[in-house]
Amino acid sequence: MAETALAIETAGLTKDFGAGRGVFDLDLAVAAGEVFGFIGPNGAGKTTTIRLLMDFLRPDRGRALVFGHDARGESVLVKSLVGYLSGELPQYGALRGAELVGLLAGLRGAVDRTRIEDLARRLDLDLSRRYRELSHGNKQKLALVQAFMHRPRLLVLDEPTLGLDPLMQQEFRALVREAVADGATVFLSSHVLSEVEQICDRIAMIRAGRLVRLGSLAELRTIRTHRVEASFAGAVDAGALAAVPGVRQVEITDHRLRCSVTGSIGPLLAALRTAEVVELDSVELSLEEVFLAHYGAAATD
Repeated sequence: MAETALAIETAGLTKDFGAGRGVFDLDLAVAAGEVFGFIGPNGAGKTTTIRLLMDFLRPDRGRALVFGHDARGESVLVKSLVGYLSGELPQYGALRGAELVGLLAGLRGAVDRTRIEDLARRLDLDLSRRYRELSHGNKQKLALVQAFMHRPRLLVLDEPTLGLDPLMQQEFRALVREAVADGATVFLSSHVLSEVEQICDRIAMIRAGRLVRLGSLAELRTIRTHRVEASFAGAVDAGALAAVPGVRQVEITDHRLRCSVTGSIGPLLAALRTAEVVELDSVELSLEEVFLAHYGAAATD
């Protein structure tokens, strides 16, 4: 089959585990060269979709293509094109980091040793330590090294920053930008809105195994929600605040406001200008909370 301008394409992709669990009739098209965010609450079907792409699971119906190659019928070829990071890290026991990476590099073939050393240095990873001695964060770093080391055409990353500190998360984003600049495509699964917002070009949202939204980051920002609490000395009209665009669940008790705000917080701040605000705190809701607010209790398993 001839290669296409699409890095990933799925059509009617379905894996039904029963009891409403799985992935159902998933249609995706990821262009070559983009950073694509695949987001949803835990249990929504993100990892199942990735395992179908990697041919670790077989679909009940539908198909998945990687650069025009069938993920099932051309499984070995597809895997040669991909740098993969699993959401559940395997266990390698007494192997040292250098031994593990060397083994995987040998299977890949033509991996530059200096590339491995550079990745380890940037991620502050000691490759001489045994795998079982590593913290979860360092195991995650080792998984990133093996995913990036051969400069794959497609990076498929399932929750790649799980366990990384903020400095290493920043370094990970730099690695993604460099890979894309070299022509790679990135398919990134996450349940962290802020992470997706910083590096992705487009996003797809999945809930209970079904695609619920597909679009740009501008569309993502329309559902970004904050919980706002404010103390004030003046008077506030609860009814007027409830009418402010994006403001919901308004509660006012003893000169203290609690509400949620979807989208820009600017209209709420404008409405509070005369309230003599003494203190204001805003916290971004988790993706699970956002899904519950927008799609109801069925948003999570």
